[in-house]
Amino acid sequence: MLEAARSGDVDAVREAIERGAGLEARDGNDRTPLLLAATGDHVGAARVLVDAGADPDALDQQHDTPWLVTGVTGSAAMARTLAAADPDYTIVNRYGGTSLIPAGEHGHVAYVREVTTNPDIDVDVDHVNDLGWTALLEAVILGDGGTDHQKTVKLLLDAGADPGIEDRTGMTALQHARRRGQDEVARLLSE
Repeated sequence: MLEAARSGDVDAVREAIERGAGLEARDGNDRTPLLLAATGDHVGAARVLVDAGADPDALDQQHDTPWLVTGVTGSAAMARTLAAADPDYTIVNRYGGTSLIPAGEHGHVAYVREVTTNPDIDVDVDHVNDLGWTALLEAVILGDGGTDHQKTVKLLLDAGADPGIEDRTGMTALQHARRRGQDEVARLLSE
């Protein structure tokens, strides 16, 4: 089951389920088949596992869940697939962040759009992680200010993200954007 999920082999996943393989089997890093499928962006395999009742909240050794991993991979299709399993959107990763925070960092436009506009997904756009950063702050601080990060910032703002939230140093996203020379991001944050 684990190898079938890791490789995204939909038929092998179905066959393993039919033969009674454990949906919550764990590899050496405590990753379940659903987490492996999500990590590899194997949507078909994940859909089969979700339909069979796999747990979208199963934590591995790094404190990732199938849902949390979607923010790193940026897969909107996987987000839609896992939303059907009703994950707990309040579970946080090892940095105390929700899935939107790494998505902001990476400028995953399609993912941020899916998570902020899909009525079945309820992620707090202003969640502050252990570093003191929201998705908006992370998009500016760790982003490059390019087109994808500009679109990400716009989507977060459209979803109600508060641009006035300060990081631990007392700086807002706008102040970081200006400091980093991200003129277009600064313009978006100023509007």
